Amino acid sequence: MGLLSLFKKKKDEELKCSAVIVSAGLARRMGGIDKVLAPLGELPVLVHTLYAFQDCAAIDEIVVVAREDLLVEVGRICRDFALDKVTKVVVGGAERIHSVQAGLREVSPEAGLIAIHDGARPLVTQEIIRDTVARAGLTGAAAPAIQLTDTIKRTEDGLTVETVDRSQLWAVQTPQVFEAGLIKAATQKAIDDGELLTDDCGAVERLGMKVTLTSGSRENIKITTPLDLVLGEAVLRARVEEGEWRCKE
Repeated sequence: MGLLSLFKKKKDEELKCSAVIVSAGLARRMGGIDKVLAPLGELPVLVHTLYAFQDCAAIDEIVVVAREDLLVEVGRICRDFALDKVTKVVVGGAERIHSVQAGLREVSPEAGLIAIHDGARPLVTQEIIRDTVARAGLTGAAAPAIQLTDTIKRTEDGLTVETVDRSQLWAVQTPQVFEAGLIKAATQKAIDDGELLTDDCGAVERLGMKVTLTSGSRENIKITTPLDLVLGEAVLRARVEEGEWRCKE
């Protein structure tokens, strides 16, 4: 029986969802700032990210993947901020896909779904997490996305070749949520084939699986450069003023 046939038999069951938070990157574009520990408001970026999943009823457990040199610090953060859904903090790999695999190995065997999220996306909302988990529970694979608004050019040697039709182009965000057996098999297959994918949807697409897109948000930014911290602060400040953000002591 194939993976997809096995998943169809589980669709009517209540599936538990584990979250793998990937935060093992080297932050090469942050000018020496460690992005997951950088302050956003009064809390580190990673704490905002983990609280989003800690507070979400659709998430049953959290596995954090961190760089080896940050393992102790991330573990301390999880204890200090009472992040009791975090069951393990594990060391990541040389590439993102290896870090994802390290997290996948540690999730509960009872998990029917696995959500993979960038540790540097601290402004993800409860609605995005819930909707993506729910859709993946129906289809086996789902991810939030937003339509591109900029004009997109294809180039060769620095010269424009054509203007790409953006009406069918979407920017995919995280969390990306999958049936557990599917994403484990897809990730292993990609590694075996030497494909160092930066997107988890790409791993299951290689197996012929379609990914359902849900509504993302332009606020669900990934902290990649120092400017992103400035933008994140503005989003966070607006949410606090509107009373939409969880207050922490």
